Amino acid sequence: MSELERKLKDFRNFVFLAWDHLGLPEPTPIQLDIAQYLQKGSRRRVVQAFRGVGKSWLTSAYVVFRLLHNPKLNVLVVSASKQRADDFSTFTLRLINEIPICQHLKPKEDQRNSKIAFDVGPAPASQAPSVVSKGITSQITGSRADLIIADDVESLNNSATFLMREKLQSAVAEFEAVLKPGGEVIYLGTPQTEQSIYHGLHEKGYDTRIWPARYPENRLKVAFGSKLAPMLVEGKEGDPTDPRRFNALDLMEREASYGRTGFALQFMLDSTLSDADRYPLKLADLIVLGLNPESAPEKPVWAANISNIVKDIPCVGFNGDRYYGPMDIQGKWIPYEGGIMAIDPSGRGDNETAYAVVKMLNGFLYVTAAGGLKGGYAEDTMNKLVNIAKFNAVNQIIVESNFGDGMFTELLKPYLMKTYPCTVEEVRHNIQKERRIVDTLEPVMNQHRLVLDIGVIRDDYESTKKYATEKSLQYSLMWQLSRMTRAKGALAYDDRIDVLSMAVAFWSERMAQDVNRKMANRKAEMLDSELERFMENAVGRKPRGNTWM
Repeated sequence: MSELERKLKDFRNFVFLAWDHLGLPEPTPIQLDIAQYLQKGSRRRVVQAFRGVGKSWLTSAYVVFRLLHNPKLNVLVVSASKQRADDFSTFTLRLINEIPICQHLKPKEDQRNSKIAFDVGPAPASQAPSVVSKGITSQITGSRADLIIADDVESLNNSATFLMREKLQSAVAEFEAVLKPGGEVIYLGTPQTEQSIYHGLHEKGYDTRIWPARYPENRLKVAFGSKLAPMLVEGKEGDPTDPRRFNALDLMEREASYGRTGFALQFMLDSTLSDADRYPLKLADLIVLGLNPESAPEKPVWAANISNIVKDIPCVGFNGDRYYGPMDIQGKWIPYEGGIMAIDPSGRGDNETAYAVVKMLNGFLYVTAAGGLKGGYAEDTMNKLVNIAKFNAVNQIIVESNFGDGMFTELLKPYLMKTYPCTVEEVRHNIQKERRIVDTLEPVMNQHRLVLDIGVIRDDYESTKKYATEKSLQYSLMWQLSRMTRAKGALAYDDRIDVLSMAVAFWSERMAQDVNRKMANRKAEMLDSELERFMENAVGRKPRGNTWM
C-alpha cells in the first residue's frame, strides 16, 4: 500500500485533497470534525450544522470517498426538492471528473451518465445507479441503496401543517424499504419546529451531532444534551465556533439580517424561538381556577410566579409552557353577567361535535365546560348537549351553520323544548378558520382575560384516551390551543378550539369594559343601598340625593 493510499483511508485527508483541488481554503476544525463524524459515526446518523458550514459539500465528497474505496456501492440522494438533490449529485459527479485520483471512477460510454443518475466506471452491471437523486415526494419504492443521503428533506414548505408533516413522515419511512442490509442513512438538516421529523429520529436508533455557529448558552447546552459536538462543550458562551468561517462581526451582521428567530434557527440550530413565534397561543397566558356554573370572582389577577403553577393537571403544551392559577382574587364571587354555549356539529367522520360554555363577568371570560362528543346527530349526543346547557344555565346557544346548512339546529330544538327551552342562533364564517381562531383568542389570552375551570382541563385530557394512542392528544382542546397557527390546515383536528373561539367571539364586543370601573360602580351601589337601609331603620326616612324626604 502506497503512502497516498494509506492516507486516503482517512476521509479528512480526502477533504484536504478535494478542497485544494477546488481552490478552497483549508478545511476548518469544524469541517474536519463533521468529516470525522461522517466516516466514523453510527450507521444511522444526523448532521445538524449551522448554515454555510458546507455540510452538503462535505457529504458529497464523502460519497466520492466511499465510491473510491468501494465502487459497487449504490447511493440514493433525497432532498425536499428534486433540484436540490440534483445539485448534490451534479457536484459529486464533478468531483469524480476533476480530481485526478478519481479519474477511473468516470462513467464509461455504456453506463448511465447524467446529473439525475450515473454509474462509476468500475461498478458492475446493476438496475440501480451508483448515484441517483430524487425529491422526497417522488417515487423511491423499488430502489436499492447501500447509502441514503437525506439532504434537507424537511423544509418550511413541506412541514408547515400537520398533514404535511404526516406525509413527510410517511415518505422518509420508505427509506427502510430501500436500504440494503447493513446500509447507512445520513440526514443533513435543520429542524424547523418542535415537531420536526429530526427530533423523532433518536427513538428510531439515530445518533445526532450538532454544531452551532456560536458556543451555546447553558439553556441551549441543556437542550442539546449529548447531541452537542464534543469539541464545542467547552468554550466561551457567544464566541464563534468557527471564526475562520464566520467571525463575531460577521455573525452579528447575519443576526441583524436574519432576525433573532431566523438566526437562532439557521445558525444556532435552536427551534424553540421559532416555535414561540409560530405558535401564538400560550397555555401560560390562561388563568386556571376551580369554577362553578353560577358565580365567579370579580377580578382574578394573573402572574407567572412559580408559586402559582398548577401542577396537579397534565400540561400538553410545549416545553416550558405551563398552567398558572391566579396570584390574587380581588372583589367577591358574584353571579355571571351571562353565559352562552357554542356548538360545532360534525358528520360521521373522525371529527367531533364540539361544545364550549363561556360566561362573562367584568370583561373576563370564564370557560365552565368544553369538550367533544362522537355521534354527530345521534340522540345521545343531542341529549348530552342539552343537559350541559341546562347544568350551566346558559342564556343562549350558538351553532356553526356552515355544516349541514342549519339542519343540526332544527334537530336540536325539539330536545331543548323538552328539557331546557333556550334561544338558539346560527353563525356562519367566511374567513379562513385558522386565522379567525388565532385573531379571536390571541388578544384575549394575551391580556389574561380567559379563565378556565381546572375540571375542564382535566376532563379534556381524559376524554382523548378513548381515541387511538397515536392521535389521541390531537383531539385535546389544550393540545390544539398550544399548536394552532395561522397557516391553513395547521391541525388535523381543530373542532374544540374552533368552538371555543366561536364562544369567545360572541363576547368580544363587550370585552372593552373596564373591570376596575365596574368594581368601583358595584361598590358605590352597595354603599348607597347600605346607606338607604341605615337611614330607613334609623330615622324612618330614605336619602334622596342631598335632600331628605
